[in-house]
Amino acid sequence: MHRHVLAPINSIKNTTAKFLLASKIMSSVGNRFVITLKSAIEKQGVWRQTERAQKQSREEHMTEVTVEIIKQKTKTALQAHGAADWISEHVADAVATAESVGNRICGLYYLESYCQQLQSGRVNGTAEPSVASVRAGAVHVDAKMGFAQSAFARGLPVAAEAARELGIASLAVGHAHTCTSLGYFTEQIARAGLIGLGLTNASPIVAPPGGKTRVIGTNPIAFSVPDGKGGVTMQFDQSTTTVALGKITMAKAAGERIPEGWAIDSKGFPTTDPEAALAGSLVSMGGYKGWGFGLMAELLAAGMTGGVVSRDVKPLKAPQGPPHDLGQYYILIDPASGAAFYERFEAVADAVALDEDARMPGQGKTPATTVDVPDALWKMVGELASK
Repeated sequence: MHRHVLAPINSIKNTTAKFLLASKIMSSVGNRFVITLKSAIEKQGVWRQTERAQKQSREEHMTEVTVEIIKQKTKTALQAHGAADWISEHVADAVATAESVGNRICGLYYLESYCQQLQSGRVNGTAEPSVASVRAGAVHVDAKMGFAQSAFARGLPVAAEAARELGIASLAVGHAHTCTSLGYFTEQIARAGLIGLGLTNASPIVAPPGGKTRVIGTNPIAFSVPDGKGGVTMQFDQSTTTVALGKITMAKAAGERIPEGWAIDSKGFPTTDPEAALAGSLVSMGGYKGWGFGLMAELLAAGMTGGVVSRDVKPLKAPQGPPHDLGQYYILIDPASGAAFYERFEAVADAVALDEDARMPGQGKTPATTVDVPDALWKMVGELASK
């Protein structure tokens, strides 16, 4: 019955008219459904406003820049603020890669913070990571409060060799700066011919379902599958919250509302105000189910690496403060150690392809060589690079 009611309402473009029609059918459907419908209409309106604003911001005041120039400028900016050459190379590659796939939250959006924190000492730009094999198949890297990208680069060859020898290995990177895009790292594992699973934690912004006290971060999980030819055939990188924290901060900066269901305010009530969301808590994806995944990431990322728990992490982009001291935990698996990994993968992928618009995560995603960067952001990048 609800589906039949929705049809005429959805055909009406004016939101007020939708509410009027909803009120007329209240007696036949019930107050609860109409209230739910009204909430859905409001949410739809917020989504459309956000999409329009984002589209407008993309179309106006943008500079077209090659990804290679982004990498060069980023490296120059990092070096100008105290990072070593080899470390700047790895971090700049991560920034450029994020921009090439449209992941702006983990791209140039972070550069100013990197530079500020290099100068304040929140991140050590000259740290030489130490690598140790504490047991067969267990590789630990002490990032020494430096960047996660350079620490991972030092540990990956050792962990990959162990995974090929033993069939599976772990790589624990501790005492590191935030890694931003976790998929950047699991993709490298896959390009080395191994299945990569990565988990990390972050500053506290998520309360448990039914609570309002922040306990964990957005705590992303990334998973990458090799294609057996030096490439990646499947990949996802997602926070364990309904949305990444960066989307809330970007909405606040743009003066936009956020969809209901993304966050709650400090009193535990749903909110569409990004400022109230930042003062409150993000919502775990799927409620208790996402909360469980977030806790798993928390315990492995902190407990297996020696990094701090989310409650002890200060806001990641704050210029001043103690080092992030975060951990990233990776599991590397050799597909050849399984009975029929690629055969089963192909069977699942073929089933997904039966529907025209369906695809495996990451399938068909081609990095861009040229991207649009907001004028103001690109100007700031130039200023950071010319310091």
